[in-house]
Amino acid sequence: MALFDRFTKNDESEMSFIDHLEVLRGTIVRSLFAILITSIVVFIYRDWIMDYVITGPINPDFITYRAFCALSHKLHLGDALCMPPVKVSMQSTTFGGQFLSSISMAFVGGLIISFPFIFYQIWAFVKPALKEKELKNTRFMIFWVSFFFFFGAAFGFFVLGPFTFNFLASFQLGTRGVIATIPTFSDYLDNLTNLILGCGIAFELPVIVFLLTKIGIITPKLLTTTRKYAVVIILIISAFITPSPDWYSQTIVFIPLYTLFEFSIIVSRWAHKSIKDKEDEAWD
Repeated sequence: MALFDRFTKNDESEMSFIDHLEVLRGTIVRSLFAILITSIVVFIYRDWIMDYVITGPINPDFITYRAFCALSHKLHLGDALCMPPVKVSMQSTTFGGQFLSSISMAFVGGLIISFPFIFYQIWAFVKPALKEKELKNTRFMIFWVSFFFFFGAAFGFFVLGPFTFNFLASFQLGTRGVIATIPTFSDYLDNLTNLILGCGIAFELPVIVFLLTKIGIITPKLLTTTRKYAVVIILIISAFITPSPDWYSQTIVFIPLYTLFEFSIIVSRWAHKSIKDKEDEAWD
């Protein structure tokens, strides 16, 4: 309700609660329409997307496998970072399984592609309720939110995806090989979606830290003093995300996540300094 109260304080026009709901409805409708259009495009090109995008992380010729193997040899680590190729055969256990999975694939693809537009619609709804001072602190918000989302999604697809599926597909319980891993496509798609969207959301940390610093909830000192706890938490997250027992794959996940935390501290310091500078100017 606080958001609606700010709208009603507009000097040019006053909007009723119903008017706000109409604006919100328009925001939701436009966002859903964008998802629908992009989902239709993804569905039309579903075969190409399936062959070259969705199954990329389990393709032995995927760019990530070749890049990490080349990096391993360049660093004189031998084949430490070279993931052995695995052959994954997926199945659909129902008649409509492949069709329903293609619908799910199209929806997720449409959601990812239209993310900047969806956030723009949400921002356009919230923006009139912000004060002029608050608007100055949120310049280029759409760009940075979209940038970190796509950066995180790319990390999940090109890094976590190959490592995760390669390990899980090659993991064998027992020594006689009596168990064969034949996952359903829907299971694979769900895991891939969780990796991409999860990393996309996780990489929004710098933006969240910036906003929380601007409104005074957190400070750079708080983030600095909790650094040692953050290291432990990130190590646990890295071990959880990459079930592979070797330290190479866990380090590959730990480095970008910890770098993201350190970058968030820098962002918080910059935001905190700008607040202090404005307060000093006000006192002068």
